[in-house]
Amino acid sequence: MPARKAKLEPRLPLWSRPGYLVRRLHQLNFALWLEELGHANVTPVQYGVLTALSIRGEQDQTTLADEVGIDRTNVAEVLSRLEVRKLVRRKENPADRRARLASLTPKGRALMTSLFPAMQRSQDRLLAPLTQKERDLFMATLVRLIEANNEYGRATLRSD
Repeated sequence: MPARKAKLEPRLPLWSRPGYLVRRLHQLNFALWLEELGHANVTPVQYGVLTALSIRGEQDQTTLADEVGIDRTNVAEVLSRLEVRKLVRRKENPADRRARLASLTPKGRALMTSLFPAMQRSQDRLLAPLTQKERDLFMATLVRLIEANNEYGRATLRSD
């Protein structure tokens, strides 16, 4: 999409509101995600869950929700969709029969491997206007803001 010509009028006060800018950046990130990974029919949240399972291995749904920063109901719905596609499997937790354990299937692991370059391209495209030093500072600032305000989220994100 071509860039619009800059107007001479001052920017709206929205441009001084971090919440507005974060929401707008999220929209742009999602658009880039769809351009790079839309063919795979995997949302960023689903990819996050697959990533957590890929790195951490088998996890119960509560731990997985904390790892990704979504509530338990949403993680259960995400896992159900991924299970239907045979990307994850769930089983009863022998240590707690009320809990379920999730793990990647070989198909899920293969999908993660095949999608990684496209995911990385979407992230690189988002940060392309920044120098490496600016990228490092931007990422460190995002992490700092998230950790400092984590308690206000609908779901707590485990940040260790």
